[in-house]
Amino acid sequence: MNNTPALLPTYDDVVAAAKRLQGVAHRTPVLSSRTMDEQLGARLFFKCENLQRIGAFKFRGAYNALAQFTPEQRKGGALAFSSGNHAQAIAQAAQLLDMPALIVMPEDAPASKMAATRGYGAQVVTYNRFTEDREAIAQRLATERGMTLIPPYNHRDVIAGQGTAVKELLEEVPDLDYLFVCLGGGGLLSGSLLAANALAPNCQVIGVEPEAGNDVQQSLRAGHIVKIDTPRTIADGAQTQAPGDLTFAIIQQAVNEVLTVNDEQLVESMRFYAERMKIVVEPTGALSLAAAIHGGQSLKGKRVGIVISGGNVDLSRFASLLAD
Repeated sequence: MNNTPALLPTYDDVVAAAKRLQGVAHRTPVLSSRTMDEQLGARLFFKCENLQRIGAFKFRGAYNALAQFTPEQRKGGALAFSSGNHAQAIAQAAQLLDMPALIVMPEDAPASKMAATRGYGAQVVTYNRFTEDREAIAQRLATERGMTLIPPYNHRDVIAGQGTAVKELLEEVPDLDYLFVCLGGGGLLSGSLLAANALAPNCQVIGVEPEAGNDVQQSLRAGHIVKIDTPRTIADGAQTQAPGDLTFAIIQQAVNEVLTVNDEQLVESMRFYAERMKIVVEPTGALSLAAAIHGGQSLKGKRVGIVISGGNVDLSRFASLLAD
């Protein structure tokens, strides 16, 4: 592990984040489905972060990080790079905390995500995700403008904030046997591991990546961070090339398994959510259920948590995916 324990967030940081988020973030509902319970022979509990502010769990980490800015940092404002949900989260958190925000977004980001980010008052700078380095662009702009860069996952306050979703789930539904968590850069999974290890130490926590973007799975097998090419998958929120050093350290230490699912399985899960549970879930948000269905675990008789990470998808894109 490349980090000293002092650098990594702990469950105490998740508890502190929950206090900051109280009355600001939504305590999202936990839904169930008799149909899916019967299909898998298990009891499933869906933590609906698609119903969080900005439509994704990312609001938790963004607000937790920005709420701890010094007066000088608030004056300079927040800068982020993101394919969409972290962008909206930083933009809204900055708006709520009355500070400027600038977001570096890929030019092919979903139009709804870009429009929402601008709608929250943030300035947007675009780049080509296949030829340009978003981190280098963001670092340059932060230096030029005196802004504080908040990365989408590799930041202790962001990780702690994301962990509050599973903290809420386990307070409402204790004694889970399994927990399936969507996995891109690892902010949600690493925060979830902090909460699960404290509140449900016997729970098997499983991260789920797109088959085309299994950078964390490869990193775990190699024993060090592996960087891959930008994956081509409908799960745009999980098109990461590598986990961060903080997120990987926590995942490497605590995760039980990382599984992958393909795009067809994501569409199948999105269709189930829409038809049977009447909720809109973006492709990345469907990773967790797709793995519960297709991951090969024997879930019969088990209590299973499913974290739905978000619901931000263009409706035209949503319709075309489900029509195929």
